[in-house]
Amino acid sequence: MSQLSAKDRKKLPKSAFAYVDSRGRRRLPIHDESHVRNAMARWNQTDFESTSAKEEARRKILAAAKGYGIEVDANDKISKG
Repeated sequence: MSQLSAKDRKKLPKSAFAYVDSRGRRRLPIHDESHVRNAMARWNQTDFESTSAKEEARRKILAAAKGYGIEVDANDKISKG
């Protein structure tokens, strides 16, 4: 996975993250293929403020994966929700 420095992370728009909490903390970057793969792996390890926030992040990650041509196994936790 490519390194994302704090400076580069701050430059990314909110849309480059699968989850932004109510305090503005940005979680699960999905701006490139390696970070999408990482977000898929860490989605179920992330604390979300609500089930709807978790579901929204899941949908964003899956859409990003599709955009990068990443196949998601139907048995993967992120596929099932």
